[in-house]
Amino acid sequence: MRVEGLSHEIDGRPVVADCSFTLADGALTAMVGPSGCGKSTIAFLLAGYDEPTAGRIVVNGRRLMVFQEPALMPWLTTYENVTFGRREGADAMLERVGLAEFRDHYPAQLSGGMQRRAELARALINEPELLILDEPFRGLDALTRRQMQDYVAELLRDRPRTTLLITTDIDEAIRLADRLLVMTNRPTRVREVLAARPENKARALEVLHEEALRSFETRPGAPA
Repeated sequence: MRVEGLSHEIDGRPVVADCSFTLADGALTAMVGPSGCGKSTIAFLLAGYDEPTAGRIVVNGRRLMVFQEPALMPWLTTYENVTFGRREGADAMLERVGLAEFRDHYPAQLSGGMQRRAELARALINEPELLILDEPFRGLDALTRRQMQDYVAELLRDRPRTTLLITTDIDEAIRLADRLLVMTNRPTRVREVLAARPENKARALEVLHEEALRSFETRPGAPA
């Protein structure tokens, strides 16, 4: 999958500007950047929910997205949510994510971590060629977040697919990803591409700090 010269405006304001990158087949790439820089906008464009103002996105096959907020349908059971679109392999997938005994529960009866597992199961059972995870662990406590990271790592190790993880957590990105796309402030683009290794954490943080300072300096009313 590749993005070429992607630009996008919302209400006449540039959010993404001349952004280009590729996602390696079967690998997990993490996109990190300042909060509000436009990462989720890119996710929505990649998922096909909106058309870019300029540039193009080249994706072969099915695209599925796991959103920041839980998106299970409250009137459906766990099993019905997971099999929404496809039933083949549902029982094995529920067993795999630890939800087999909760198959007849409704979302309100599940913890936040369980709801996230159900959403991941629903996405993976549909065998997408591109899986987009937009801050999928947002709002979870530290222990549940770590457990969910383990689930994702294990599931994608057994079912490799091209994956984009959007996060503001550098440690999470390094733990899960093969490569980091470090984004600029809005309008966002890729500023630096780094291997997802612990020794590159300092450089990623340095870039994000510079972008945060740049955002402050260009804000209306900032000291000259």
